[in-house]
Amino acid sequence: MKSTSPYIGRFAPSPTGPLHFGSLVCALGSYLDARSHGGHWLLRMEDLDPPREEPGAATRILNALEAHGLHWHGAVEWQSQRHALYEGTLEELREQGLLYPCYCSRNQIRQNGGHDNLGCRARPATTGAYALRLQCAGGEERFEDIWCGKQRQSLREDTILKRRDGLYAYQLAVVLDDIAQGITQVVRGADLLDTTGAQIRLFRILGAEPPTFGHLPLVMGPGGQQKLSKQNHAPAIDDKKAAGNLCAALRFLGFHVPNSLEQEAPEHILRWATARWQRHQVDKRDRQLH
Repeated sequence: MKSTSPYIGRFAPSPTGPLHFGSLVCALGSYLDARSHGGHWLLRMEDLDPPREEPGAATRILNALEAHGLHWHGAVEWQSQRHALYEGTLEELREQGLLYPCYCSRNQIRQNGGHDNLGCRARPATTGAYALRLQCAGGEERFEDIWCGKQRQSLREDTILKRRDGLYAYQLAVVLDDIAQGITQVVRGADLLDTTGAQIRLFRILGAEPPTFGHLPLVMGPGGQQKLSKQNHAPAIDDKKAAGNLCAALRFLGFHVPNSLEQEAPEHILRWATARWQRHQVDKRDRQLH
């Protein structure tokens, strides 16, 4: 942890469906890490992809967090209201000569075994839809993850900052929002570990200090081959069973939870867990819930 800065963490769900158990584990882990370090826990709704969003999902997520006692500091930030920040940053990068249009389709990239950074940069501009890529490929980023340990991630591909469909890319928005909100600690699911090197590179290009990253184990779906997710039709958690849900999530994270705790109110369960949170005790295994 950076001792020179106060702890500011966040939970940033996408409103593509209601909160499921895997999301609850992630929210709970980030909440407990922030609270146990005397920090602030912010909430940001990553509503940048309207075609994938489910009507009413954002409200259901907020209600579920409240029902489970996971109260955040300050107002909810909405990425859909931050387009001016994203566009302004793109303009700054464009003026620095760090952006270029990419007309490659996903199919072309897949057939070529990856994106051809140098060839695409040299390609003359044409008409039609294009993505905006950041010239950043080359070298590697090293960082110490709270639970996954020392990481070395090679940057083989220029990062997309704006998609061909005109939507702002996750990699751009997440970094700019973390900078704007002063995030010092990012605790999230291990499925995002591979994106971290590119995000750290963008932090540095923008002259910002990257936060400390910690990637929690994933709750796996039926069969144990894929993570529990909205795309895999993970069922929504039942807000009326908040105490049981919290205790199950705590057990997944490595807590030895007494059965009597399931009879307590969510706020009591969270106080109990915050007082006992130890990073080194987190069970690091991706696994199914039993």
